[in-house]
Amino acid sequence: MARLLTLFTAALAMFSVFVADPANANDRYGKQKVVYHINYDGGEGGKKYQAALRNVQNHIDAVGKDNIELHIVMHGDGVYLLRDAVKDLKLQGNISNLKVQGVVFNVCANTLKGRKIDPDKDLFEVFKDDIVPSGVAELAYLEGKGFSYIKP
Repeated sequence: MARLLTLFTAALAMFSVFVADPANANDRYGKQKVVYHINYDGGEGGKKYQAALRNVQNHIDAVGKDNIELHIVMHGDGVYLLRDAVKDLKLQGNISNLKVQGVVFNVCANTLKGRKIDPDKDLFEVFKDDIVPSGVAELAYLEGKGFSYIKP
């Protein structure tokens, strides 16, 4: 009987190694540096933007906000995420919530200039420090600093 109990305990311990424990997700994933790349239109009702922001939040939830350094780099049509947020309260809420968790939103200066977008008037909560000279160059720069690239 003791041997059967020992085998059962060992089997249970091995099984627990293979089953994900959400409470230990931080241990599984460790510290991460990630850059999300958005350069596309949000589609009808901004559904693509909402989905991308949901992916970012799920990522933070899995790793833990204290274990992740996360940037969202926007250029081209991706800048319209922040333009659409000016009138979309749900987008505003999601963006603000991510910023509170430490997510950095980077906006391409080339896109702003080329499309004649005034960040102070046309975009939601974009500050001088959020604007980078080039969106694509920023992606390469962050990858060079060890950031993993994700295109949601």
